[in-house]
Amino acid sequence: MQANDLQILRAAAMPAALAGLIAVVAAAFAEGAKGALGAGIGVLVVAAFFTISLIAVTYAARVSPTMMMAAALGTFLTKILLLAVTLEYFADATVWHPGAFTLTVIACTICWTIGEARGFLKLKILYVDPTVKVPGVVEEKRT
Repeated sequence: MQANDLQILRAAAMPAALAGLIAVVAAAFAEGAKGALGAGIGVLVVAAFFTISLIAVTYAARVSPTMMMAAALGTFLTKILLLAVTLEYFADATVWHPGAFTLTVIACTICWTIGEARGFLKLKILYVDPTVKVPGVVEEKRT
């Protein structure tokens, strides 16, 4: 990963971690140890899913700009399917509080997405590379 990628990861992870900490504390007060465990697992799920997604998209962008969109859509679909399978598998689990898990995943996802967007905006990355020469186009000399 390059420095830009790490800045985006940090910009996204910090608000999500803060929201996760607040969610764990709130769930511990509201539901006890099961609530805190559910919220903690929710924070870990969001952090793992979005970090893997960011790494995959970053790698794909280096391979080809076209691959970046395919990687983004592929990781999104994979995350949704894995989350659905995980939730179905643990539907009857009584180890943690499912409501705390759900609300934490939603809150951390929103915070991660906002943080990631804010991180991208702060980087001020050019959309067009001004140094690229287009084949077949003759440049005009400016005087």
